[in-house]
Amino acid sequence: MSTSDKPPARSGATSAIGWVLTISLNVVAPILTYNILIEDHGWSEFTALLAGSAWPVLDSVIMVAWRRKLDEFAVVTLVFLVITALVTLIGAHSARALLIKDSGVTGLFGLLCLATLLAPRPLMFYFGRKFATDDTPASTAWWNGLWQYEGFRSTMRTMTLVWGVTYVAEALVRVALAYALPTKTMVTLSPVMIYGVLGALGVWTAWFGKRRSAEGARRQAEAVAAAAAVASA
Repeated sequence: MSTSDKPPARSGATSAIGWVLTISLNVVAPILTYNILIEDHGWSEFTALLAGSAWPVLDSVIMVAWRRKLDEFAVVTLVFLVITALVTLIGAHSARALLIKDSGVTGLFGLLCLATLLAPRPLMFYFGRKFATDDTPASTAWWNGLWQYEGFRSTMRTMTLVWGVTYVAEALVRVALAYALPTKTMVTLSPVMIYGVLGALGVWTAWFGKRRSAEGARRQAEAVAAAAAVASA
């Protein structure tokens, strides 16, 4: 890649703060809220689960206020929060039903990933920009500029396909477990599965991205060497 294709310096502290907020408000806080409301205040399982779902909403609000803009990533997040709220209010009001509906939302995310393969740019392009940049104009322009390369476009589409298939499968497994396991067990297991799968996909995505980047650099070096050999002949 040329110098302009290399990512600009980014703030490691900003990224770390973002991840701490995400994990705290999406995993730790909902579990603690459920347990405290059930054990200390006698709330029903359904209302405790519903109360715990407010924390991910707060996470999205904080991120939008912090970044001072509503990017594609935030739009997708807010759309799914609205879908989750609507789905929660429809149908049977039981803890198991709420857990199953929650699985349905992640399944919808997987289907959304697969659907965007038909769009000009797949969903992982926007998710990649969210986590590979710090939202500054320079880093955003760098990421957008990578779309000109066929290898980059292929990588984004492959990642989107893998994420979509994985989350559809994850949702089906969690629905089955919601019927097979006690509600209290699933309250702890469900977010662990969601973010465990997310973590595994994140590790795979980083590895796959680095591998494809190395392959692209190797092909570019071979093309330069071949051109130099032709010129000197």
